Amino acid sequence: MPYVNCQSCKKNFYVKPSHQKLGWGKYCSIKCRADSQRKGEKVNCHICSKEVWKSPKELARSKSGLFFCSKSCQTKWRNNYFSGENHANWNLGRSIYRKVLIESGKEMKCRVCGIDDERILTAHHKDRNRNNNKVDNLEWLCLNCHHIEHISQHMATIV
Repeated sequence: MPYVNCQSCKKNFYVKPSHQKLGWGKYCSIKCRADSQRKGEKVNCHICSKEVWKSPKELARSKSGLFFCSKSCQTKWRNNYFSGENHANWNLGRSIYRKVLIESGKEMKCRVCGIDDERILTAHHKDRNRNNNKVDNLEWLCLNCHHIEHISQHMATIV
């Protein structure tokens, strides 16, 4: 009886002699045959570390060299990576001061009157330079106190 080892999983299995003469009987199952003919490699998702299979074409096509298991994992990475200076519409950071202040963890409370209603709080540049978005140059002010701050500074320059 002709027994042979599977070329994929090395399992010992029976092959009909007529099949062996035709060159068949190399694999114990259709799954082993498909796995052996499959080209590519397993890689880990950059976000969730799930193991996924990528074809040679997919491996070569990656510009970043990173691989993802799904569009949602890819989107998480893209939203994080292509933000700030890496974003295509980056405008020298002139409009991110509110985001910088929120991410700094400073308490969302007006420095002058103490109101904590997020709907009316604005980010204020202490040195009035809108390009200086360092955390120590930013503070929370309510709309009223912000207006008063700018009017009082403007009036001081006139007198």
